Amino acid sequence: MADVEFVNTEYGKNWVRLLHIRRLGGKQQDVRELEVNTSLTLTSQKDYLHGDNSDIIATDTQKNTVYALAKTKGVTTPEQFGLDLCHHFLSSFSHVTRVKVAVTMAPWRRMKVGGQDHAHAFIMTPDAVRFCNVEQARKSTPVVHAGLKDMKILKTTQSAFKGFIRDRYTSLPDVDDRCFETVVYSRWKYSTLKGLDFDSAWNTAKSAILEEFAGPPSTGLFSASVQKTLYDAECEILGRVPQISEIEMTMPNVHNFTVDMSKFGLDNKDEVLMPVDKPSGIIHAAIRRKTTAKL
Repeated sequence: MADVEFVNTEYGKNWVRLLHIRRLGGKQQDVRELEVNTSLTLTSQKDYLHGDNSDIIATDTQKNTVYALAKTKGVTTPEQFGLDLCHHFLSSFSHVTRVKVAVTMAPWRRMKVGGQDHAHAFIMTPDAVRFCNVEQARKSTPVVHAGLKDMKILKTTQSAFKGFIRDRYTSLPDVDDRCFETVVYSRWKYSTLKGLDFDSAWNTAKSAILEEFAGPPSTGLFSASVQKTLYDAECEILGRVPQISEIEMTMPNVHNFTVDMSKFGLDNKDEVLMPVDKPSGIIHAAIRRKTTAKL
């Protein structure tokens, strides 16, 4: 059609799963399990316009490339593997103008047996799922986002919610003390990769969220709202990792309602609660460092 134009074109391979075993000598081994999505943008759209596939790097080829680079480059971090894939496609094919790679890492952790780390046995510990998005255009530096998701956390006190607007539809009472449960999603952008340790940065961000949520082990930390806790965690991450320039976070408010046992003649002092995940509140904020004005 003469009266239409392309806004965007890209294609790729999704859900490429791989398990990479790093053999460190003797029986000592390490593992990384990844799920990888690749996406390419080409200089032309003749495949769309004319059915001409002569420029196509088949999605099956992209899948095979994921496995081949895991062998030739190794897998240290999801972010570095994403960078390796971007470099490969841009350096190997001159008609590729942009590469996008999304990587999710399975949360395997070395098993402890008798209090000691096992040499080659691992246990799945899904307290948080690590992921990243790497994008690079030709003649441009790569843009790396990293993050965590599905981190389910709960504290049973030191949380309140009150002072909100009341109208004729409001039934929620002010609460001075309540359970605070959420499932954290957070994604941040690195402004520079110089001097950056991807593992250290990710672990630092995760620790900052947990510390701002929970507080000191013996006393805890008061939360006036999900919004306040979320914002404090984001600020703490920016303070600890200078290479992070912006961050977003989502915290749904997973409710736990006290079960009414008065009909049974029992006094339930917030000891037995009913978890309800739907409907739930959803709290989101994205912040970034302020840019310094140049005179």
